[in-house]
Amino acid sequence: MESEFKQQGNHVVSIPEVNTEELARDMKEEIERCTKGLESNPGAMSSRCIYEVPLRFKDNNGSSYRPRIVSIGPKYYYDTDLKLYSDCKYQCLGFLLKRNRVKGLQDYLDRLRPCETKARECYPEEMIQDFRPPGDGDFLEMMVLDASFILELFYMFQDPRLGPLKADEPPASLKWRLPYFYVDLILLQNQIPFFVLQELFDISKMPDDPSLSLLALRFFNNVMSRPNEVIELYGNPKNPPLHLLDLVRSSLIPCHQKPPQRDENKQIQSIPCISQLRRSGIRVRPGKAESFLAVKFKRGVVEMPSITINDFMRYLLLNCVAFEQCHKSCPKHVTVYATFLDCLVNTSSDVQYLREHNVIDNHLADDDKVARFINSLGKDVTFDIRDFYLSKLFNDVDKHYRNNFCVNWASLRRRYCNTRWWFISACAAILLLLLTFAQTFYTIIGYVHPKK
Repeated sequence: MESEFKQQGNHVVSIPEVNTEELARDMKEEIERCTKGLESNPGAMSSRCIYEVPLRFKDNNGSSYRPRIVSIGPKYYYDTDLKLYSDCKYQCLGFLLKRNRVKGLQDYLDRLRPCETKARECYPEEMIQDFRPPGDGDFLEMMVLDASFILELFYMFQDPRLGPLKADEPPASLKWRLPYFYVDLILLQNQIPFFVLQELFDISKMPDDPSLSLLALRFFNNVMSRPNEVIELYGNPKNPPLHLLDLVRSSLIPCHQKPPQRDENKQIQSIPCISQLRRSGIRVRPGKAESFLAVKFKRGVVEMPSITINDFMRYLLLNCVAFEQCHKSCPKHVTVYATFLDCLVNTSSDVQYLREHNVIDNHLADDDKVARFINSLGKDVTFDIRDFYLSKLFNDVDKHYRNNFCVNWASLRRRYCNTRWWFISACAAILLLLLTFAQTFYTIIGYVHPKK
């Protein structure tokens, strides 16, 4: 019996039902044959990009770094709590194999076999210690299964050519789990190297497929809801991403953002919370930019593009900060932004102000929960102030905040201009002053030049 995915246009992809046990057996046999005699390259340079989250972060948000339903990569591969979707991974591998009938399992293994040593170097030793040495097959099996699962998710849930999915076809039957998939695929400890995905994608893609980066960003945009032109802008990055988390994180960095100029003598002045900034006349308003990282300050106004704080964004920001703290060579934009938010927000009243001014779109329980999250996000982070991309903003805000004229003028406005009637009152007072001046003027004129 066959099931079909209806496609737009003249193409129909026909996919037979997959016997997962038979596929698993065949896969193991192919791995043993193809990897026989494979030896690791002891001279390979380390390219570590997937890390254990530091304990100082796990103490604050431990559950935010652990997958909830699906394991990707070696960290949780043998976790019995995440074995529920093992059969689904074999189903996805079968779908991917049948999508392009020219290719078979052996093609996938042959393509990924030279990548095994390089892929192992992307992980710390403690993550892969439960896997056998290169050539024994279990690590390669993990890469093929996880990569095929991710690619099939990308295809099935956002590729219009595949048409509507039937409710009883895996993984269409898991569609209600999509919110969990979005989160699990951007966790730092739950990654496989991007070049592994790219290798598998290159031999399974259709002729008119977009780039893998664009395909991935479109998938995640189902939950991030960014404009299509922004997604297209970052769909072909100049530098290959390290993994899916790095791809999404890099797409948040404004493309026009100039790299901060390193200054050995640079000093960064801290800024107080938004409640205190308002006392010196500093206001906040939503800015227009492709990313919430593009914060600006001019003429006493902090322009902050709106950011939606929901469950996905909470996991994304926490894992981006953890990645930037571990990967020393990447820019620390999200870490700096987290520090900036932590400075602005002390209490729920600060969140309320930002929410009322359309800077924060709160999808969590309440403002107090957002405040606690922001304070934990900026806790225990370190960075080089010479690469602080918001250094000018911090110093300009601090200079404005300490300006006595600005403070006094803001205090005057709060005292006398804090009601809806202040403009009418001011006009009436000015008019009364002008009438008094006119009366005095004509009185003096009458006294100096009396009428005869």
